[in-house]
Amino acid sequence: MNMQTGMKLSVAETALCEAYDHAIGELPGDGAVIAARDILISDFKDAGLPTRRVEAWHYTDLKALLRAVPAFDPAASAAKIAPLVEGATVLSVVNGVADTRGSVDGVTLRTFAEALADGTAAEGLTARDSDDTIGRINGAFVRDGFVLDFPDGTELAAPLEIQTTQNAGQTHTRFPATFGANVKATVIERHVATGDNAAFVTTVSDISLSDGAEITWIIFQGQGIADTHLGQIRITLGTDAKLRLYVINAGGKLVRQEIHVVVSGEGSDLKLRGINLLGGETHNDVTFTVGHNVPNTTSTEVLRNVIFDRARGVFQGQIRVAPDAQKTDAKMSCNTLLLSDEADFSAKPELEIFADDVQCGHGATVIDIDHVQLFYLMARGIPENKARAMLVNAFVAEIVEELEDEPLVEALEGVIAVWLEKHA
Repeated sequence: MNMQTGMKLSVAETALCEAYDHAIGELPGDGAVIAARDILISDFKDAGLPTRRVEAWHYTDLKALLRAVPAFDPAASAAKIAPLVEGATVLSVVNGVADTRGSVDGVTLRTFAEALADGTAAEGLTARDSDDTIGRINGAFVRDGFVLDFPDGTELAAPLEIQTTQNAGQTHTRFPATFGANVKATVIERHVATGDNAAFVTTVSDISLSDGAEITWIIFQGQGIADTHLGQIRITLGTDAKLRLYVINAGGKLVRQEIHVVVSGEGSDLKLRGINLLGGETHNDVTFTVGHNVPNTTSTEVLRNVIFDRARGVFQGQIRVAPDAQKTDAKMSCNTLLLSDEADFSAKPELEIFADDVQCGHGATVIDIDHVQLFYLMARGIPENKARAMLVNAFVAEIVEELEDEPLVEALEGVIAVWLEKHA
């Protein structure tokens, strides 16, 4: 329960409220959208930013951590960048504005600004619950993004990259995506800063998988060292739907990535894989919930965290099994390499099981590099720093290799290698 009503607004809270008052006249949307925005900002003013007293935010005291919010900067300039995977189809959002020239063969596509303007986006501009700070802020300020509809039977030959780049100011985007029956596709949701100026970024993706869809969705976050990134993805799985969801964090100063999954179709399967590369004074929080609501479904969640310097990491994971969800098979693990005495990692795995014929489990480990393995490599003439980097890379590469898509695996391994060169 949120207990913040009536508290004095902080500098960041005041800045967000004032930004809304200044921007409401130019934010896209019809009467229904404006009404939805007003409700969200009103609820935000009442609740404020969450503190440790809010259980869902216990390890990420946003009121204390978010000390300032940059103003909107219409003059900010960001550039498009090359796709992560050569040959991918790219849909670009530059400084919060979608490129209307984008298209994807066989997919119905329009900008989220258009959905705001005609009011069809109004229904989705709601908070998930009383603690949904990301949903409130994003819904109040969102300006653009893409709405994607994949018709039944669509198969994408190449990955689709939804690419958002920014440099300074604020960026608020949404990406609703509906996958019809038996659709097969790989989507890369990529967030990258192209400059050193501080930015405040929120993004929400709503994806729905119909019966038999097989989707790989990759979230790559590579913000700048001064940036705040608040992301949320909401997922619904239909009958026999299969989703491989990869979350890779390799940037940002203050990051919270929420993943909320509703399993509503029998025979569905969720595979969540996460890699968090944390250095400097980054604070990174991955919060995950999955609700198994029907029988005969599976989910596995594996996260690997590498933490250097004075970085702080958080993983909150909750598996909920409803009374009718017999034969659920759900497992979750979180493994962390803690490579500095000043670094910190908090893990909070949870199970809520209301059915009796299930297989569910969770586990978490925090370790340093295995010195026996380090000695083995150094005894064969490999310098210590390189040997350490090799062991760290092997720790996370195992996750990437599960993709079994050679160009995609090579691209992600390249990103990880570049990050390790800077920090290891």
